[in-house]
Amino acid sequence: MTIPLHIEVVQKKQSRANKEYIKEIVHSYLSNFSTLTPGATITSNDLEENLELRENVHSITFCDVEHDSEVVTTECELIFHVYVLDAFGAETDTMTDNTSGEELPVADVWALPAEEFHGLWESLVYDSKLKEETLRFVETAFEFSDRGVDPNVIGWNRVVLLHGPPGTGKTSLCRALAQKLAVRLGDRFPRARLLEINAHGLFSKWFSESGKLVAKLFERIREIVDDRRLLACVLVDEVESLAHARRAALAGLEPSDSIRAVNAILTQLDRLKRHPNALVLTTSNVTGAIDVAFVDRADIKRLVGPPSERAAYEILRGCCGELMARGVVAPREQLFALRVLEAARFVETEGSRASLRLWAAARAAAAAHSSGRALRRLPFLARALHTRGEPTLSVFIEALHSALRQQVRDAQDLRDDPPNSVS
Repeated sequence: MTIPLHIEVVQKKQSRANKEYIKEIVHSYLSNFSTLTPGATITSNDLEENLELRENVHSITFCDVEHDSEVVTTECELIFHVYVLDAFGAETDTMTDNTSGEELPVADVWALPAEEFHGLWESLVYDSKLKEETLRFVETAFEFSDRGVDPNVIGWNRVVLLHGPPGTGKTSLCRALAQKLAVRLGDRFPRARLLEINAHGLFSKWFSESGKLVAKLFERIREIVDDRRLLACVLVDEVESLAHARRAALAGLEPSDSIRAVNAILTQLDRLKRHPNALVLTTSNVTGAIDVAFVDRADIKRLVGPPSERAAYEILRGCCGELMARGVVAPREQLFALRVLEAARFVETEGSRASLRLWAAARAAAAAHSSGRALRRLPFLARALHTRGEPTLSVFIEALHSALRQQVRDAQDLRDDPPNSVS
């Protein structure tokens, strides 16, 4: 039985070769390798001896991180995905408030795969199979649609809900998932869009117009999903705002238009089910505040919490690797994967000393409940405040410890500092 291995090939923008030709020359190139390493990337700089690839290919990435070791090339079914990254960024959709005449931003629209999201999927680190399971869920939902499975017999809505505290990467995972789907489903959907909606923005200020805004917004979404050859991923951030608006309206604290707007959103999300090319991705920072009616619509609900010790270590290891690759930290040294340290029972040697100190920093960060966002900020703070010149890896890791202690103190000071009184 062959092992499927997805190969993602980023084609250079200036290349005029068709995708089939790119697949052929990449396949021919990879046939020279006896083994392939999932998670590894070959860049155009590594292809100096192959002029044909160098002229057409920006990078080749071996995916499927569930393979934790090298795989034999002849035992793999190589599945190629060739794509060009969009470099135009987000286009902001606005609508006019009929009362004030003000132009209101209601959604950011990204053409996928986007240059800004390239590598985002690989950079997200979780202990669980969160990424893989979410991807499998969505692929299965589209498979059911393709095969004509009767939704009256088996129910699925193509709605994902990620919940947890701020800074844990929920929005980033939604963006990365949309990007990954645009790549994986590229043969079925030659075009893909990500529409980012901030639910809080719809209800925070313009209550008298919110119902009309929702109607106009989903009219725009319907225009997009009417193109059956286009994959439409709708991201609703801060979906708990729906519940807040509903409760406030029922309590008489806000205009009844708010509850009509909430109901309109839920109705429109239901209607998106009819479109086999639409996917709804949602996030919430306040799990207990999510509208019950919406929770029931979500097929998959996943908690995204602060990084554990293991995840924190891999995040920091990746950060250090990036800084060494860019020459900020020099010379370049090896940091072992956690499974290597575990196999050696965390015994300290000359070669493992830096890795063990980084492991200590990761454990301290996890104990302090540092978010993924805070962890990724640590290397910047370490460089800015705790190092000079061109630090070695061991010096930089000690700076990480210092930056973490300062970060914990600063967070404590914020919690201890009473709000300013108003006279």
